Amino acid sequence: MPMFRPRFLSAALFIAACVMFAAALHRKAEEMVVGSARALDGDSLVVEGREMRLQGIDAPESRQLCNLAGQSVPCGRHATQALQRWLTRGPVACTGHESDRYGRLLVTCRVHGTDINADLVRNGFAVDFGRYPAEEKEARAAFRGLWAGTFEPPAEYRRRMRAEAEARRENPPQP
Repeated sequence: MPMFRPRFLSAALFIAACVMFAAALHRKAEEMVVGSARALDGDSLVVEGREMRLQGIDAPESRQLCNLAGQSVPCGRHATQALQRWLTRGPVACTGHESDRYGRLLVTCRVHGTDINADLVRNGFAVDFGRYPAEEKEARAAFRGLWAGTFEPPAEYRRRMRAEAEARRENPPQP
């Protein structure tokens, strides 16, 4: 087994450090937006006139329906209402450094120090999208919100809606 020379190791470590430093320099600075807010849907909001998306969660779409005990319920509207309740509790502080494909800042928002994103997942108004697996596990175990019945995952619902719209464009109804 060949041994690495100390000079090679030093050079490799120096290059790795330079790459990490360059990556840190290119990372967009964390932004914080504080103020009054309103919900657009279960995972999108406007704070001080700026549209944002809650990072790490995915909530049902506004028109999405779910099933609870054999009844159709407006889970998308419930998710929007849950977010709006948080936004009326005081000034909202949202932080983030990335934007989504629509140019919305991806954020974690807090009211009086409580992470709204985590709470929405913990109470079953949204599902985990990479940041809140423990909160989703807790909601599932307690059959909270979406987990009290059956639902189509929001991403699948959006895909299905796009496919149905495309099919209607390709095959318009005949008079």
